[in-house]
Amino acid sequence: MSGEPTAVRELGELITGAEAESLAARLGGGQPLAMALAQLDNQRSHRIRMLLERAALLDDRATLVQVLQGIAGARAGPTSITPVWTTPAHLAQHGQLTASIHHYIEHARESVVCSTFNFQRSSALWSALTAAAERPEVAVRVYVDAAAADENPAPWKPTTQEVAQQLRAARVFRTRQFHGSPVRNHAKFVAIDHQFLVVTSANFSKSAEQVNVELGLVVADQRLAQGVERQMIDLEAHIFERIE
Repeated sequence: MSGEPTAVRELGELITGAEAESLAARLGGGQPLAMALAQLDNQRSHRIRMLLERAALLDDRATLVQVLQGIAGARAGPTSITPVWTTPAHLAQHGQLTASIHHYIEHARESVVCSTFNFQRSSALWSALTAAAERPEVAVRVYVDAAAADENPAPWKPTTQEVAQQLRAARVFRTRQFHGSPVRNHAKFVAIDHQFLVVTSANFSKSAEQVNVELGLVVADQRLAQGVERQMIDLEAHIFERIE
């Protein structure tokens, strides 16, 4: 390994496994470093570039990709999968879906990535997500279906613009047209701290949290969670637009 070990160690502490794997894939595919780093905020991007310079990796792409892949591998952990349900009167005996998602969002230490069809203001998960977005140490990223939120406005559901206003510190994206047709976002999941993934049939709505029969899976797998996050970021340029 070329470069200064201390700088490489600091790099491994600075970036997440998802970021390391994404950067390795982008650089390995021939993308310029500046473009690969553009997915990160300016301050962290500048810090990473400084560490790469100290480690003498800026001009050694092959070794840099190996280092990033090593960081991603080091952050990976064992997989566990737990089913969680929502049923009327809590008839299911395998854990509560809403309580599980709420727990993970409330205890997030660095990131929450949420994709949903729609939001309702009465949702307990909407309140938890709002609270997470107000914590400066937690980076929140949200993907929502534009038509579900913006068509047929109602007091009980926020529009995409209202979602962005409510989650001011978050990066909020809505679907847009692709090849002349509107895209529907029906992917419903929450990824927490780049290592836990809750995939669910439920929307962020009161009925989904209290009345419907809904099934979710809580997956503790860094590679899977980070892969899902990376795929959504890759889709942003094609089917999503950020709400400023």
